[in-house]
Amino acid sequence: MFAGGGTGGSVTPLLAVAKKLRTEAPDLELVFVGTKFGPDRELVASWEGGAIKFIPLIAGKWRRYFSFYNFLDLFKIKLAFWQALAILSREKPSAVVSAGSFAAVPLVWAAWFKKIPVLIHQQDVKPGLANKLMAPAARVITVTFEKSLIDYGPKALLVGNPIKDLSGYNAAIKFTKEKYCLDIWRPLVLIIGGSTGATAINQAVFGAAEALTKEAEVVHLTGSGKLTAAAPVNLAHYHVLEFLPNEEVLALMAAAKLVVSRAGLGSLTGLSALKKPALVIPMPHSHQEDNAALFLKQNAAAVLEQADLSPAKLAAEVEALLADERRLSELSANIYKIIKPGAAEKIAAVIWEMISAK
Repeated sequence: MFAGGGTGGSVTPLLAVAKKLRTEAPDLELVFVGTKFGPDRELVASWEGGAIKFIPLIAGKWRRYFSFYNFLDLFKIKLAFWQALAILSREKPSAVVSAGSFAAVPLVWAAWFKKIPVLIHQQDVKPGLANKLMAPAARVITVTFEKSLIDYGPKALLVGNPIKDLSGYNAAIKFTKEKYCLDIWRPLVLIIGGSTGATAINQAVFGAAEALTKEAEVVHLTGSGKLTAAAPVNLAHYHVLEFLPNEEVLALMAAAKLVVSRAGLGSLTGLSALKKPALVIPMPHSHQEDNAALFLKQNAAAVLEQADLSPAKLAAEVEALLADERRLSELSANIYKIIKPGAAEKIAAVIWEMISAK
């Protein structure tokens, strides 16, 4: 049983592990417990690995700032725990696996209560509140970066971050460009604001689109429900979409010369596996700032802070990168080295060990 959701970042690594498990055991029953209204349901439904049952769980989120919603969500969290107990009693999973997300916390603690082995995966450089809350209930905590070995102690195991096999994606670049009616002779800039969309990035792209398309094809993914009337939809060489399944985003990523993205580990892992130069715009006051700082320190990505984001600044940064082949080559080489490969296989092996030792 996998648990996560609310954003795509906690879902895609779990689906990569699910694919590896299903490859090793084709008859394995898989269940994903997620949120009712987040992008997780759509991501699970579009998963190419076969049947996977989706069960929505009441999701309560504790905000680390004053909000009246915290009082309401306290009741949701308590109710979610009892709902999680019922789900576990009905589904009888051999193990529960999560990669973060407030939606997973009640289920993980319910699994601990029922003595079901739990694996938690820490993606980001800085531990999130959900993983901090779930860590005591976990038998193993797999991590992406060495720093997390200190954060989580003896339970921690360095594996990298799971992602589906991307070995065939670079070979299909011409096909991908033709599929989306892109000019194959122009460089492609892919702009992703995250699965839920980033209004600040979208607004900057809408304003910069004319400048960006002078030398490049631009594919802009706004996030579900974030495509507004401000988008210059009739502009040549500008292609705007709200949402695409993860495998199609990865195909476009493989075809891109440069990717503009948030600094979530899901996006950064795909960029690393595909050796893609990136300009990352971390979400302010979040774990993404720590991710971006590490990648900047390792010269593995260019970074633009949201406080400095404007149409003119975005266009200038993108144009400068596209014109500097040496810089693009450096970023490509360094981003490939920053995340260990083979995480899905390593996590799958740990899951089998937990189940056999149960």
